Amino acid sequence: MSAARIPRLAITPGEPAGIGPDITLMLAQHDMAAQLVAVADLNLLRERAARLGLNVRLREWHRGEPAQPHRAGVLPVLAVPLAVPAQCGQLNVRNADYVLATLRSAVEHIERGELDALVTGPVQKSIINDAGYAFSGHTEFLAELTSAEQPVMMLATPGLRVALVTTHVPVADIAPLITRERLLSVLRVLHGDLVAQFDIAEPHILVCGLNPHAGEGGHLGREEIEVIEPVLAQLRSEGMHLSGPLPADTLFTPKNLAQADAVLAMYHDQGLPVLKYVGFGNAINVTLGLPIIRTSVDHGTALDLAGTGRAESSSLALAASIAADIVRARHA
Repeated sequence: MSAARIPRLAITPGEPAGIGPDITLMLAQHDMAAQLVAVADLNLLRERAARLGLNVRLREWHRGEPAQPHRAGVLPVLAVPLAVPAQCGQLNVRNADYVLATLRSAVEHIERGELDALVTGPVQKSIINDAGYAFSGHTEFLAELTSAEQPVMMLATPGLRVALVTTHVPVADIAPLITRERLLSVLRVLHGDLVAQFDIAEPHILVCGLNPHAGEGGHLGREEIEVIEPVLAQLRSEGMHLSGPLPADTLFTPKNLAQADAVLAMYHDQGLPVLKYVGFGNAINVTLGLPIIRTSVDHGTALDLAGTGRAESSSLALAASIAADIVRARHA
């Protein structure tokens, strides 16, 4: 990217009854070197800004307009209409289509080259499922939307990155999903995007075992012996720097993490509780393996905080900043 190019970020606030609109408007109160374009209902943002007492001038964003660094108090909006007016803290199944429509619109404009990256606010999975959609999360939805073969969910906070082999699946379903094919694919995506998106020339990845004590030599499970160890051996022969499989209860120590660029956990609640303990409010979600750049907040919709002014926008600000950095790195 030339020095004159400015990253153009599509911001989807997510669930309209939650804090997504609030933190989007709060983010708009600060100057940024990237351009922000909210993909949302204009009236929703107007009403929420008035409720919060935020002085934000909202204007329609038009395709083809020159990118400009974001200036505090002015927010371009790619308008997507709500089905019904949103009430703070009150979910409405009729607005589930709206949430998905904002994502589709943002991705469409990114794939056409009119915007550069997607930064997502929190969604309420339950209300989308109640509307009849088989929706397990942004990661899976965006992978289907962009025809990505192997999306990888990674959360990051300063000093720690944790990626997942499986994402939003019941615990009872995890073990059969830890296959050689999936693990090979996930590790190749993780390694490749640490190089391409985070400019780490030779990433060192710590890999968790699936079972307690990493299987205890087969006495507490054989996935480490039959699946994980052979995959790591194969990828080491291809030049990857991998350590493991390691017991998850001792992997997350300062000594181990100081030597690593990322951790690969086998499932959601194996790795993310540690990361969120360390960096809640100062962490982001990055979807690897997509043809588009996507970052996100690390928190939920916080329905009880919507419209109160007590929400924090720090995670969204970090997600936008990292997305802009990745855009610059890809076009350098």
